[in-house]
Amino acid sequence: MGAVMHTMNWRLSPEQILYIMNHAEDDVVFINSDFLPILEEIWDKLTTVKKIVLLTDEDTKPETKLKIDIEYEEMLEEASPTYDFPDLDENTKATIFYTTATTGPPKGVYFSHRQLVLHTMDIALMAGSYESPARFRSKDVYMPLTPMFHVHAWGMPYIATLLGVKQVYPGKYEPDVLLKLILDEKVTFSHCVPTILHMLVTSPVAKEVDLSNWKVVVGGGALPKGVAKAAMDLGIEVLVGFGMSETCPVVTIANLKEHMLDWDDEKKVDTLIKTGLPVPLAEVKIEDPQGNELPHDGKSTGELAMRVPWLTNGYFKDPEKTKELWRDGWLHGGDVAYIDEEGYVQITDRMKDVIKSGGEWISSLELEDLTSQHEAVSEAAAIGVSDEKWGERPMMVVILKPEFKDKVSGDDLKQFLIKFADEGRMPKYGVPDRYEFVDEIPKTSVSKINKVELRKLYV
Repeated sequence: MGAVMHTMNWRLSPEQILYIMNHAEDDVVFINSDFLPILEEIWDKLTTVKKIVLLTDEDTKPETKLKIDIEYEEMLEEASPTYDFPDLDENTKATIFYTTATTGPPKGVYFSHRQLVLHTMDIALMAGSYESPARFRSKDVYMPLTPMFHVHAWGMPYIATLLGVKQVYPGKYEPDVLLKLILDEKVTFSHCVPTILHMLVTSPVAKEVDLSNWKVVVGGGALPKGVAKAAMDLGIEVLVGFGMSETCPVVTIANLKEHMLDWDDEKKVDTLIKTGLPVPLAEVKIEDPQGNELPHDGKSTGELAMRVPWLTNGYFKDPEKTKELWRDGWLHGGDVAYIDEEGYVQITDRMKDVIKSGGEWISSLELEDLTSQHEAVSEAAAIGVSDEKWGERPMMVVILKPEFKDKVSGDDLKQFLIKFADEGRMPKYGVPDRYEFVDEIPKTSVSKINKVELRKLYV
């Protein structure tokens, strides 16, 4: 209708939410009754909001000091059954949301109607027409396990609506509830970050039910091989997709090429957990610090640069950050990666998370992936810590599976990783010396490992 949809990350602090709503110049707030206390806390400092529309399933309106203009269902009942949609220019802004950073205020990324339509059509083609372990078609039943505020729920609700797919929205992410919905509603297709998949496959309930009809696309972080294999052992089809808040989001998907389809599962999984192949219309390259393009040899590592028709034009009201994002006509998202001979992208780290030891780069994502393959490891995170001789050395923060608590030592994990080094799977200087066993690893508001908090704890 010409309005801009601004999805809000309710997990942020009230101060961040206040900043974001004022910066975006929000006019109307649609709010679930669960979140009214957040709005009450910041209401007096909001500068542009004019109306509040309440979303609730209860028969009685909740008590609140806020003036509720109307309840959503009431608004629908009063509305005309038809609407004369304006003939908008396709480049009209359609959505905006904010990506949080470790330094500085949140940044607004925005997308036009043209970009959303192009993204929807392209990813529908990629997910439905190519041979894939996670095909998405009109007979599927779709349940997102990614918050709607997280990059349009990866754009998948648009595709599901285009295809006329049955859609199931779960509410709170509790393992037993999610698994029950998957079975009761016959869910066949979902997407989530690795921590959510890990939470589900390690739930005792998962081993008691049939999940062999479920396909899951994983993104928002590297999928450790150990988690992927645990999912596949339960009959779940998994593969990785990649994108960012700034990319709408999908840029690559780890579909298998035709000659790979007959590989055994052990060999397939190594490709399925890669960052993936560029989707149609996407161009990607790897650059060295001087901006020179590096070869696709599976070794040459540099910054990933992207050019796709649906990338954000910039950060809302922030020309300086926009200039940093776009260089020489390519979007630079701050990921360290290489491209192999088959054309698959593999992100090895974030520029800010790469561990620099004795002048050599060590991939924290690779360390997490290899450590996760130990039978005792439930979750693992790698960070760099100061070292007088080498400048920085890697350390592992590990959650053990309950049955292995107090039975596995840091030296056991070190010997496990040394075997990978002996096989040439990782450099010997990359094997960490320090291992911390914990009950919980801090996560961000979108369930990614929070490296900033880990560095505060251990550096």
